[in-house]
Amino acid sequence: MATRSKRPTTTSQRSKSTMPTIVGIAVVVLVAVVVIGGVLLSGNGSDSSGGQAIPVTPAPAQYQTSVAGGVITAGGPAPHTVDVYEDALCPACQAFEQSYGERIAQGIASGKVQVRYHMVNLLEQRSSPPGYSSAAGGALMCAAENNAFPALHASLYAAQPTEGGKAYDTGQLVDLGQRAGAGPGYADCVTSGRHVAEVNQNFQAASTDPALQRQGSFGTPTIVVDGKLLQQQNTGDLDTALG
Repeated sequence: MATRSKRPTTTSQRSKSTMPTIVGIAVVVLVAVVVIGGVLLSGNGSDSSGGQAIPVTPAPAQYQTSVAGGVITAGGPAPHTVDVYEDALCPACQAFEQSYGERIAQGIASGKVQVRYHMVNLLEQRSSPPGYSSAAGGALMCAAENNAFPALHASLYAAQPTEGGKAYDTGQLVDLGQRAGAGPGYADCVTSGRHVAEVNQNFQAASTDPALQRQGSFGTPTIVVDGKLLQQQNTGDLDTALG
């Protein structure tokens, strides 16, 4: 796991994030390489709106997804349930994805775990222009409804925008999903912002839930395994669930 990106619960006060510590120095170096590589790769080609195309990262595994109440459910009923609260702009979430993404995807595909992704907009004001956290979170919900979540999720973290830097726009998110194999309803879902409000609702609910807070604050990623909040210094429950 990684040190979480933390914010006060007031939206206007969202202003900083932290780098990963628990996953170790090697993962920090790996994340830096991936971010730099993603930025360079995003310059290869452009989408239909003229923006630079986001590279497609192949999904570690394929699995079924659905969306209800703003929550993406990945996989069917399983011996273990994992809830992941994450922000697509959060560097610590990217570090967690680099450490556990492949194992989680394979665990979902093999039926070991069912994962519920709660996309939040903790870093809503930390992109240029503001709003990328909601836009990307909404796009991931659209992808989950159109059979492209595993690839879109992997791609957006592999080529994650820099916190505080230029964000991907709607055209780029639409183009990425289409190249990742999203169904015909994906583009309209993203351009209409169908799920954007739910991303903010997820944040408001999570940030005021005492069961998801440590030392009085909510941060990302927050991981809950079988109803138990995963502590930063102990990933044993997650490792056990993933086998």
